[in-house]
Amino acid sequence: MSAHHNHSHEHGEKRSSGRSLAIGVFLTFGYGFVELIGGLASGSLALISDAGHMFTDSAALALGWLAARIATLPPTSRHSFGYQRAEIVGALLNGLFMLIVVAIISWKALERFQHPEPVAGGTVILIAGIGLLINLGVAWTLHSGEQSLNTRGALLHVMGDLLGSVGALAAGMVIYFTGWTPIDPLLSLLISGLILASSIILIRDVLHVFMEAVPAHLQLEEIGRSLAQESGALEIHDLHVWALSSHNYALSAHVSLRNMQEWPEILARCQQILKDRFDINHVTLQPEIVPEFPLIRDNGRPTHS
Repeated sequence: MSAHHNHSHEHGEKRSSGRSLAIGVFLTFGYGFVELIGGLASGSLALISDAGHMFTDSAALALGWLAARIATLPPTSRHSFGYQRAEIVGALLNGLFMLIVVAIISWKALERFQHPEPVAGGTVILIAGIGLLINLGVAWTLHSGEQSLNTRGALLHVMGDLLGSVGALAAGMVIYFTGWTPIDPLLSLLISGLILASSIILIRDVLHVFMEAVPAHLQLEEIGRSLAQESGALEIHDLHVWALSSHNYALSAHVSLRNMQEWPEILARCQQILKDRFDINHVTLQPEIVPEFPLIRDNGRPTHS
């Protein structure tokens, strides 16, 4: 049985992710107050909604930062894999949080259709424009850092806020030049729909990890076939692949051999194939001796003869 780990690079990536998230918290929380004051002063629902996005974004980024910090903690006797999945929990909470935000904004927008209010378009244009620049900066900071489900969850909030700034800016311009106030709640609903779609995709990906499903970019049959054909093993079975975190994948399998003297060489080839071709670094392989050459199969299905 063998296991191969690579933790130092992962921890370095998570530290980079934590710095990006900390910068995002500072910027979004600070400007959220500016947008809230501007929204109340101008009467713009789109701007108030964007301020709400900013506050929820800062909370989401803070949650992501905390999850990134927890994920760097070393393994313990109770958590032998460490705390890598803290980032997955953070992503799930952020995705669920966004569903609540979308519901609140949609309800407020529908209410505004029934009870229109005057909006100061010029004020909305100024504040939303500055907010757009800040959100672009935060989005670029997160996108240029380590990519994980945790940062994806945080980035989802920021992109939702960026769309909110675009919507508020567009609403302000339409109101300023035409006086048509229904554009304000209308754009709020449109942006909420876009955020809803992204939130559902994120939650789906998070649940995929929690259910220990095979990562979407990997094919179980292809992995089993490659190991059987190229490692020199007689048979690969009981093959399982799952994600420990966003970029850390694990594999376990039984490998059938003619004799144990072949095992060190076959093990080394299997580990190299999994690392180079499939980026799987946490590998657990169990050797088995079989007297005859059996049909090579992958989890009970023929893969190579």
